[in-house]
Amino acid sequence: MSSDRPPPQGVDPTRPNAARVYDYLLGGKDNYAVDRAVAERMLAVAPENRTVAWFSRKFLTGATGLAAEAGVRQFVDMGAGIPTSPSVHETAMKFDSDVRVASVDYDPVVYTHANAMLYGLPTVTPMLGDFRNPAELIPRLREEARFDFDRPMALLVVGVLHFVMADERPAEIIARFREVMAPGSYLALTHGGTESDATFIEQTRADTTGSTAQFVFRSRSEVAALFDGFEMIEPGVVPIQDWIGDDLPPTRLVLLGGIGRKP
Repeated sequence: MSSDRPPPQGVDPTRPNAARVYDYLLGGKDNYAVDRAVAERMLAVAPENRTVAWFSRKFLTGATGLAAEAGVRQFVDMGAGIPTSPSVHETAMKFDSDVRVASVDYDPVVYTHANAMLYGLPTVTPMLGDFRNPAELIPRLREEARFDFDRPMALLVVGVLHFVMADERPAEIIARFREVMAPGSYLALTHGGTESDATFIEQTRADTTGSTAQFVFRSRSEVAALFDGFEMIEPGVVPIQDWIGDDLPPTRLVLLGGIGRKP
């Protein structure tokens, strides 16, 4: 945290953490010196990364609203991070106060904050879990978050997949979730693209290799392949600026986004 208080048990404050770096970029206080150092080096190469963080948040809430408007009432906010407004549940509840939201993250610090900040919201369930383990998460979504897999859901995987390495088989993970999702369900994701500035890519790799924030960049075609089995919604896999508004500036970190619907 910004005051660098003693960390919770099991948390290593000497290694950068993706959720805390993101928290810092959004102006939060739940981060450590090592996270701020990584974020500041990113900002030195690409000062607009704070803007990218807010673009990402706008894409997340926009995808939530798109699915909610289509009648979806169950949302998995995967890699939810430290609760920040505007949020998935705030957006979805504008359409229906009884929507169910699972706020999933594998970081115990995030989970601690989510439990405290989301207390009193009976249809929002914080979950400590790993996207890379769908066999464990899927039954928990049924039991803990009370999801009905016979009804459509939205799987929101924003700011997660570029932390999933090739040997962890991201396409197979998504396919496992797709298999249990009802027709009419949505998948929304973002991913750091290989079109990003070369200096930024090298700086990010140097800063994060071997940490929980280790980053992999993928091409548009590689990201599009993750939507296998979904019908792509226009404009397809594009920089998230193209999803959220007109005349938004390009950024050195090209964050690709896409939304698909299961037929």
